[in-house]
Amino acid sequence: MLRSRIKTIIDSITVYNKPKVFGIGANKTGTTSLKKAMADLGYLVGSQGKAENFIYDWGQRDFHRIIRYCYSAQFFQDIPFSLPFTYVVMDHEFPGSKFILTVRNDSEEWYNSLINYHSLKFGLGFGIPDVEKLKSASYNSQGWAWDALKIACDITNEDPYNKDRLTEYYEAHNRMVKKYFRHRPQDLLILNPSDPLAMKKLCNFLGEKEVSNNSFPKENVTKT
Repeated sequence: MLRSRIKTIIDSITVYNKPKVFGIGANKTGTTSLKKAMADLGYLVGSQGKAENFIYDWGQRDFHRIIRYCYSAQFFQDIPFSLPFTYVVMDHEFPGSKFILTVRNDSEEWYNSLINYHSLKFGLGFGIPDVEKLKSASYNSQGWAWDALKIACDITNEDPYNKDRLTEYYEAHNRMVKKYFRHRPQDLLILNPSDPLAMKKLCNFLGEKEVSNNSFPKENVTKT
């Protein structure tokens, strides 16, 4: 019992002091696959379920709880880390951190993946969900799916999956990330998980020894 407590304290100190890695690519860019790859490399991954509840803090641009949460692990991805502004705050709060921007081949592919995933998850396989289905979906908590999409992407009740609005959100986020890190290429990896060399690039970026398999995981895949 005592040894277990001591180990927990040591692990906590290690996590507290270890440089952070943030996956800042938009959802549906292979972020779940990146999470698996980071876990395979031995990184302690933050609880996605807990982090997703910070969407409301993010909407208010209140990062206090998000910052405190980041002392719990070494790697973080998806909401709120996949959203604009968060990477700027994390960069200032955790100097020396690394950032990984996962991307799709183009915004059309990203939009189709998002639509297909939401159709399966929230439309129950019967097409694009409407506002009522989003509000009644029980993912995370009832109403979270609608709140997250509205807070992050400023969607409307009349056309929640407007293609122009959503693809512009995706493209703008990627542009701003690249612009922010434009003079610091050593701190940002732009990674397309479908790249055959994705795992090699990830390991090189993190200074990690390449895994023997050398293939990037494929998790949470939806047909595009």
